[in-house]
Amino acid sequence: FDLHPGEILGIMGESGSGKSTLVSMLPRFYDNSTGCIRLDGIPLADYHLANLREQIAIVTQDVVLFEGSVAENIAYGVRDKVSLEQIQEAARNAHAAEFIEKLPLAYDADVGDGGALLSGGQRQRLAIARAFLKNAPVLILDKATSALDTESEQHIQQALNELMRGRTTFVIAHRLSTIENADLIVVMDQG
Repeated sequence: FDLHPGEILGIMGESGSGKSTLVSMLPRFYDNSTGCIRLDGIPLADYHLANLREQIAIVTQDVVLFEGSVAENIAYGVRDKVSLEQIQEAARNAHAAEFIEKLPLAYDADVGDGGALLSGGQRQRLAIARAFLKNAPVLILDKATSALDTESEQHIQQALNELMRGRTTFVIAHRLSTIENADLIVVMDQG
């Protein structure tokens, strides 16, 4: 399939059909054994790995947070390149500022080991803020809302809609409603 800049690809299929493996080949967490994946017409293998990964932001169902502050977790991977103001703007865009500013130390609040001091929806919004801050042209959303309650999902879906604007986006979903606005939908079956 071909996906053009700014388009959205919805990816559906049963568990184990290869959806996450497919999108994991984009940042080269796995290399493809057959066929060719190209970005801007250039095979992925021809890119320097660090340069390729700078162009891709990923938001997954299972958010990885580290012991440290809210600000440190949002700025993970770009910490030396961003200001607190940029971190706060990313949090506002991700609809995370509303809960962060209620924390006792706000952006300096500790998230706990693996984000244990935050709810699932709060962790998810920090991951979205991280993606806003990275500002990469390619976005991968791997079941980003599937483990959330309805209220959290609505907040996060609003933030994701803003994040997707103008980016080439790969969305893995279990519900058709999540990808109803995709430009192209691929159904995976046994790889």
